[in-house]
Amino acid sequence: MNFGFSPEEENIRKEARAFFQKEVTPELVKEIAENTGATGPGIGRKLVQKMGAKGWLCPTWPKEYGGLGSSETISFIIRDEMAYAGGPISLVGATMAGPSILKFASEEMKREYLPRIAKGEIEMILGYTEPQAGSDLAALEIRAEDKGDYFLINGQKTFNTHAHFAEYHWLGARTDFSAPKHKGISLIIVDMKSPGITVRPMISIAGGKTNEVFYDNVKVPKKNVVGEINKGFYYIMTALDFERMFPFGGVRRLLDELIRYTSTTKRDGQPLSKDPIIRQKIAGMAIEVEAAYTLYYQQAYMLDKGQIPNYQSSMQKVFSSEAAFRAFDAATAIMGPRGQLQQGSKWAPIDGEAELHYRWSIIEDIYGGTSEIQRNIIALRGLGLPTR
Repeated sequence: MNFGFSPEEENIRKEARAFFQKEVTPELVKEIAENTGATGPGIGRKLVQKMGAKGWLCPTWPKEYGGLGSSETISFIIRDEMAYAGGPISLVGATMAGPSILKFASEEMKREYLPRIAKGEIEMILGYTEPQAGSDLAALEIRAEDKGDYFLINGQKTFNTHAHFAEYHWLGARTDFSAPKHKGISLIIVDMKSPGITVRPMISIAGGKTNEVFYDNVKVPKKNVVGEINKGFYYIMTALDFERMFPFGGVRRLLDELIRYTSTTKRDGQPLSKDPIIRQKIAGMAIEVEAAYTLYYQQAYMLDKGQIPNYQSSMQKVFSSEAAFRAFDAATAIMGPRGQLQQGSKWAPIDGEAELHYRWSIIEDIYGGTSEIQRNIIALRGLGLPTR
């Protein structure tokens, strides 16, 4: 069995690595950090537009929608090389909303949104979480009242990361108030310029900006409903499967930097890499990186076969997010007290990257579905265990 890339895939990987090494500047990395992993409104938007011009933003989409008609494996390679270089990992339109539009929406909606997403002209905001509806998304309460040819929306969303700069809200809202809670939800695309929308910033533990979004009598045309009315919960579940396919390039980069650091940093006259305990920690990280990549590319293989990774995406998400935490925890321990210094300090090893991503890894264990939720999905859908 060959676990390597084909010659075409290897050529794309090399081209993508060279592209992102050039394009991902320290200024872009700073903007991404300030925007909680998102592209950001300035340098990041220019990057995704350059990717769109090459067909790399949504390479698997049909050409009429702005893609290349390429394999999912190539798409996964591009995203991972972008993550390795320190580029954005959160591309809602390209990797979450867009694939759901492609699968469930009308032809009119596909032609209206997909080409602009693929070119990097527009970005979307995930509008799922509410103060009382996080892991239990079926408990969302924002109301979209039927007013004939439009919905009137009132309520609140929270932890909506792109809301201060993106153009559209990928909104889960309740459209049937008497149905069982998971059967009365619709997915609606909302123009963020609509009157009645208020965005209020929130700052995460990692220092990045996310947002609360408030709707006050916001009118949205019915044509903005994705697929069928009241089927939104099922569409969101599919979109979450796409969301959980996280590239692991950032952890792979840390491993490479940590190997260089321990090889050149001495203690008692010997490189840290000679310490058997440190060698064991790094070896453990390397093993988990390889395991995470196996789970990552398994999803690409399934998508190329026409399947949607369901519990498999939960497997990759829970393993990768927890492996990332262990990796950054080990890195800060290896560096000692200086490993806790933040970026900007002249004393911080590898420019404080381990400390920053340690804080990030706490968030990654939550967004996209907590580890507890992922284990429930694996148990129910993967192992067929009973609910009671």
